[in-house]
This record gives sequence, C-alpha cells and structure tokens, in this order.
Amino acid sequence: MTNFEKICTLDNEIQSQIIDSILTEKNIPHVMRSYHDTALDGLFQNQKGWGHIEAPAEFREEILAIIADLAKEDSSESN
Repeated sequence: MTNFEKICTLDNEIQSQIIDSILTEKNIPHVMRSYHDTALDGLFQNQKGWGHIEAPAEFREEILAIIADLAKEDSSESN
C-alpha cells in the first residue's frame, strides 16, 4: 500500500473541488481531508484553512504545480 502524506493546505471548499477534479482526471491518487468539525461548527477551518490534500510523495511536485497554475489563473482573472 502506498503511503500518503500531507501535500498542501487548501483555502476553501471551491478550491478543493477544483483540485480534486483535476487530480482525478489525471489519475493522481489523493485524499481531500477537511478540517470541518461538526461539534465545533468548522471553528478550525477559520484558523487552519479548509483542509489539505494527502497523496503519495512522488506526486508532490506535480500537485503543487497544478495548484500554482490555478493560483496564477485566479490572479490574472482578478486584474
């Protein structure tokens, strides 16, 4: 079994859905972990971010490149 490790913290649910879709399309094994806790009504999401991506270490650079490309697109659209 492949060991999954934390790759990157995500800012919000929309970002997580977009990245999840891209990683699935590229057949990159991954798990999206939300920091939402129903008992505390998402308190930790305000402090830590929406959640994070876990994936095998060999996909780290590819995942980070995808996230960086999305960030570039977001910044160019807001200009």
